[in-house]
Amino acid sequence: MNDELVFYMNPQSRARIVRWMLEEVGQPYRAEQLDYRNSMKTPEYLAINPMGKVPAITHRGVVVTECAAICAYLADAFPQAGLAPALNDPQRGPYYRWMFFAAGPVEACVTNQALGVEVPADKEAMVGYGRADKVVAALEHALSTGDYLLGDRFSAADVYVGSQLGWSMMFGTLPKKPVFERYWERLSARPAAIRAKELDDALIAAQKAGN
Repeated sequence: MNDELVFYMNPQSRARIVRWMLEEVGQPYRAEQLDYRNSMKTPEYLAINPMGKVPAITHRGVVVTECAAICAYLADAFPQAGLAPALNDPQRGPYYRWMFFAAGPVEACVTNQALGVEVPADKEAMVGYGRADKVVAALEHALSTGDYLLGDRFSAADVYVGSQLGWSMMFGTLPKKPVFERYWERLSARPAAIRAKELDDALIAAQKAGN
């Protein structure tokens, strides 16, 4: 079984979330940078991710796509990093809850906000997130009781939820609430987050220099 951890990515994509998670995990990995027009659409990569998108990882013969799934997988594959509560830990429930709240309602909400899509009041029950203000209120509540989503314990859920919040505030698809800004400031100061940003920013700079 091949234990090599391969990370398929582009530095101008959601792969930045996974890069941060990989740096938190602290295990060796090989990054394969792909471009949107060509290498993401080759038969070789489409065999890994038929969507032709990044990020994706391969590890021990397993392919994992989707940022939240990759974060959850890595946390469980490398438990020594302490990025997920154990299965019998009561915090496992909240960990799953907020990880996948961000993958579902938050992702849908910020996408609609970016596209200028307003959900009609009589259709809110059909939409997973209902209204944007409900998403904001739920996140505010989640972050009101401690430094992290699990109180004083940092986890993979913070990598994913924090990344969503950081990007959304930057692009104006979620408001800059004080509790969100404090949370993102705390997360973005983590050594692994800084390393990940430097790695991806260096790739972007190299791309620009080559054009």
